[in-house]
Amino acid sequence: MKFKSKTIYTSHIDTPLGGITMAATDQGLAGVWFDQQRHWPDTTGWIPKDDHPALVEAGTQLRDYFAGKRNDFDMPLDLSHGTAFQQSVWHALLAIPAGKTMTYGALSAHVGNPTAVRAVGAAVGRNPISVIVPCHRVLGSDGSLTGYAGGLHRKTALLELEGAR
Repeated sequence: MKFKSKTIYTSHIDTPLGGITMAATDQGLAGVWFDQQRHWPDTTGWIPKDDHPALVEAGTQLRDYFAGKRNDFDMPLDLSHGTAFQQSVWHALLAIPAGKTMTYGALSAHVGNPTAVRAVGAAVGRNPISVIVPCHRVLGSDGSLTGYAGGLHRKTALLELEGAR
């Protein structure tokens, strides 16, 4: 993923599932990636800023989530770095509540294109804000754990943490 010509600030935190790199713009949180996650963005020119308000808030909320103190996230997000279709899928992911799951087919129907299951799957896989935009809550048509850019072991752990597995 190449971010559009905005200043990107970055910070890194440790979690029970491994390190996480976070990115923010002036509009809000723009990225959350586990270390060694697929689809790693080009970080050229990013500015380390551990005290950026969006990154501080994201770090606090993620730590609370992993400690079992929260299921939902409440912070400004900047999802503007994908295509219009990707953005529609990423916004639809936000509607899946903690502890619940949805199939790729149901998500396709939710975004108004029930025959675009593969395209929806590709957009889910390119979700730039792991955990907070809950792509881990999307399952195969038979309920199986299929694909997760952060690794299936993390998808399983996230669903268990939320009581969905």
